Amino acid sequence: MKLIFRVIGKPHESFVKEGVDLFTKRIGNYYPSEWQILPMPKNAGNMEAEELKKKEGELILQTLLKDDYVVLLDERGRQLSSEGVAQFIQSRANESTKNIVFIIGGAYGVSTAVMERANYKWSLSQLVFPHQLVRLILAEQVYRACSIIRNEKYHHQ
Repeated sequence: MKLIFRVIGKPHESFVKEGVDLFTKRIGNYYPSEWQILPMPKNAGNMEAEELKKKEGELILQTLLKDDYVVLLDERGRQLSSEGVAQFIQSRANESTKNIVFIIGGAYGVSTAVMERANYKWSLSQLVFPHQLVRLILAEQVYRACSIIRNEKYHHQ
């Protein structure tokens, strides 16, 4: 199973890149993983929020394969404990899922089409975080889940 982290926006800020790279490398000890940063549509600054979400949604949907298991990070999604994330990932592995694609949409969220394509909607917190920090939190939590699955000492209970 491969873990793909797909985001709309700019490359990782330097203060985020170091952490994302570290956790992505650690995740690689369990599952192949990669980050794909999709650039914002041209003239994004001149678009209304709904139009921008639609354009970003088209970009995201073009990258998805039919059998990708899509996890959309969404503030209205289900919240999970770290152990819950581990169970979720292990369940996908048990089902022989080929790819889990974690999607972080743009500043205004994602289009209805992306919402409907998502197999699962996950909320990291009731708090709102900058998109750059969401990347780092996501990478760390996925690594933590992997260490829980293997019963390793990174996660202390």
